[in-house]
Amino acid sequence: MIRIVCLVLLWTVSVSAELSVSSVFQDSMVLQREMPIPVWGKALPKKKVTVDLNGQKFQCLANSNGKWQVRLTAQEAGGPYELKVTSEGKSLSLKDVLIGEVWICSGQSNMDMGHSRIENYKPLIAESQDLPIRSLMVEKFVAFDKQDSFNGQWVKSTCSSAVGASFAYHLQKALNVPVGIIQTSWGSSSVEGWMPIELTEKLPHFKKEMVNFAKNDKAKVEKLLVNCRKENGSTNWERKDNIFLRTRPNILYNAMMHPLVPFACRGIAWYQGEANSKSLEAMLQYKESLPAWVKELRKVWNREDLYFMPVMLPAFGKMIHKGGQSMDIAHPGARSWAWMRESQLGILNLPNTGVATTIDLGDVKNIHPRDKKDIGRRLTHLALYNIHKQAVLPQGPTFKKAEFSKSSAIIHFDHAEGMKTNDSNAIKGFWIAGEDKVWHNATAEIKGNSIALNSPKVTTPVAVRYAFAGFPEVNLINKDNLPAMPFRTDIWAP
Repeated sequence: MIRIVCLVLLWTVSVSAELSVSSVFQDSMVLQREMPIPVWGKALPKKKVTVDLNGQKFQCLANSNGKWQVRLTAQEAGGPYELKVTSEGKSLSLKDVLIGEVWICSGQSNMDMGHSRIENYKPLIAESQDLPIRSLMVEKFVAFDKQDSFNGQWVKSTCSSAVGASFAYHLQKALNVPVGIIQTSWGSSSVEGWMPIELTEKLPHFKKEMVNFAKNDKAKVEKLLVNCRKENGSTNWERKDNIFLRTRPNILYNAMMHPLVPFACRGIAWYQGEANSKSLEAMLQYKESLPAWVKELRKVWNREDLYFMPVMLPAFGKMIHKGGQSMDIAHPGARSWAWMRESQLGILNLPNTGVATTIDLGDVKNIHPRDKKDIGRRLTHLALYNIHKQAVLPQGPTFKKAEFSKSSAIIHFDHAEGMKTNDSNAIKGFWIAGEDKVWHNATAEIKGNSIALNSPKVTTPVAVRYAFAGFPEVNLINKDNLPAMPFRTDIWAP
């Protein structure tokens, strides 16, 4: 049966006589199961295009600029298949196509960080080679305007990202379907670098950045792009120029994210935030920026169910050297990454979101910790619970509500089954304060899915913070060894 699907395409491109598909469609790719699959490309203007996959055949007419797009109906996991596109006597064939779970892994250097030098990854990578896991790395590049294509190749192996490789492995083992990871990430990049220009109308700080970019940086970027050399298919910028480019606003989105729209995928795993943690103001702004960005991505993908999973910034000893009650990296009154983590958790106010907790991971001095394997496992738990409705715990104990009495506080948790410490020692990381807002370490006792807190230094507690510090001491987990999520009950200003 042939289905006629005609879509109105609004962007303009130069007319091409060649039949082609978008650069994301290649041999050995993975397509998303259980949802409509957009396929798009170029052909002769106003000519019929037919797309054939696994017995389904769809047709559409290219628009006056030669752009065409069809939406294949949802399919179950399987393959390998052949995807065939024909028009006006020309044809192209993509072979070895699998259908399964597709995720975009994006962010800055901790998502970009490879697994090749992490010793405990060798068994995982070796086993992954025998699993139906495939990956596509989008080449690092920038552009002033939204691009329709990119450089990068689907390969029959897991991705280079340590986080992405662990996520793909654990997801494939849990679901037993093909997994495809599209890696588009760049170290030092801020969330603003990945923002479409439309967000200037919604985020005043981003509009200001774009004005400053046009005034001060655009000419330098133009020069670097003109003089860009390519060797072995990769850019060859000087390090200082490379850093300059990847820290500018908007131009990463244009070159490295927009060409993927509207490729069918389950969602985006996002490990970023360090570049937006240089000041308290920037960390607080992130609470507005992140959800605004996610809403805009869902708009351009036309997918309200596009799932979004940020990775919480792990423990780190960096402090903001202005204000706060303390410069102790474990103190909840200090200005630290705790405020960024709280901003990241704000994304949970949107549906179809989850945050991978990493407060028990990290390195006090190294902004690039090597303990990435657990992050992939925790992303998998979120996906299995929230998307695939499996009977697993999505995350560690999560704050539900607090009850205060004259001498103690009772904290109630969700996802707290089998709550315990990971070292059989007393619970660490809880602090309580009275009306004076002075924080003191609390003694904690597990009572089912709740914890009772008290301190001889606080006669009438009114607020509790847990793991709300740059590098807190923590050991509270649930039966699946997932760490308790940081929280605070107060609304006191930093």
